[in-house]
Amino acid sequence: MTSLSFDFLPDVRPLAARLRPLQLADYVGQQHLVGPGTPLRQAIEAGRVTSLIFWGPPGTGKTTLAELVASHADAFLAKISAVTAGVKEIREEIAAAKQRLIERQQRTLLFVDEVHRFNKSQQDAFLPHIEDGTIIFIGATTENPSFSLNNALLSRARVCILKKIAAEELQSVLNRALADVEAGLGAQQLTLEPAATELLLGLADGDARRLLNLLELAAQSVHAQGESYISAALLKQLVPRQLPGFDNQGDQFYDLISALHKSVRGSSPDGALYWYCRILEGGGDPLYVARRLLAIASEDIGNADPRALTIALDAWDTFSRVGPAEGERAIAQALIYLALAPKSNAVYSAFKQMRALVQQSPSFEVPLHLRNAPTKLMKEMGHGDGYRYAHHEPGAYAAGERYLPDELAGQQFYQPSDRGLEKQLLEKLKYLQQLDADAKANGEGRD
Repeated sequence: MTSLSFDFLPDVRPLAARLRPLQLADYVGQQHLVGPGTPLRQAIEAGRVTSLIFWGPPGTGKTTLAELVASHADAFLAKISAVTAGVKEIREEIAAAKQRLIERQQRTLLFVDEVHRFNKSQQDAFLPHIEDGTIIFIGATTENPSFSLNNALLSRARVCILKKIAAEELQSVLNRALADVEAGLGAQQLTLEPAATELLLGLADGDARRLLNLLELAAQSVHAQGESYISAALLKQLVPRQLPGFDNQGDQFYDLISALHKSVRGSSPDGALYWYCRILEGGGDPLYVARRLLAIASEDIGNADPRALTIALDAWDTFSRVGPAEGERAIAQALIYLALAPKSNAVYSAFKQMRALVQQSPSFEVPLHLRNAPTKLMKEMGHGDGYRYAHHEPGAYAAGERYLPDELAGQQFYQPSDRGLEKQLLEKLKYLQQLDADAKANGEGRD
């Protein structure tokens, strides 16, 4: 019987899969982790890597690095994705790993992609098998492990942070793809317009897989036309709109919100507008920004300009009434106003300090003169005794009166700044404090 050969079949895998490095020397990027002489590289080359968590953006080499680790460790590479797998699949892979260890004395490297998508019980399922050495565990995640992974899992694995691939490193990936005849596109003898190369590197945004996918798409397009020249105009047709990096409710989302908040706090209207537009273009919710502006108005502006709260609330209301087109602009208007408003966190600091004090202190008694006295008995007990009605005092201020518990007498928590309206509040507070001091000197204040 004649055996059939399938050697003539073309490799139909995507370009990014065909060009995946097979040895550490060909691995591009992450030199801070696997550059010559680094501890991780030495461990990989010695085949003695322990469990790891690879945290980084898409297309930065997490899967490739796991495959290289398995190769150097002479370990069987098993892969599962938290997107499609559950506890059943985990148990099956663990059982296979145990069998492999018994029958072939071969270790198993279990690579779990998108590990942050597993819930607590699913993550816990790995722990005993990491502990007893059944598997070398490598998890890949685009989310901050501090928030998305269990402490128990984190304590058993080293977290390696992968960064976006630099433009010059992406250029080397591009050069290889264009030159490699066997796995790449070398047979097509493609040439790129310089502007197309620059655009391609920009569109990739540090993601090698995206770079190769876009290049392959462009190559297929020109090949269909019997050409070999890739222009910037063609790339713009294939990718008419570049969405800025954004992952709604993920790490990058919160990084953008943080940048927006810090820009407003730092009085940079341009910075605030840039991050706001990044959020909008990435598909973020404008009302999330509107809600954040209310928090900023209270936290970072406070009484330096109390109008900031009203303006932020009006922007939210405008969006709700007229919709996104005009509403997004109203939020931008509020954003710029808050960025240029005088800044004070005096309210935020005083509230935070007082809240902590109340939580940590005994429940101090309300002074008798501040207590309500609706009954005769309460009056006989001294409730309200000596209370001075402010409206009956000069300037509607009872100089020397005390409103804090006796144990906190003399302490001041709200410290107004000398900016905006709060400067006037500071002057008013100093004036009232002077009245108190004068009353005390004259024996009129409350001891």
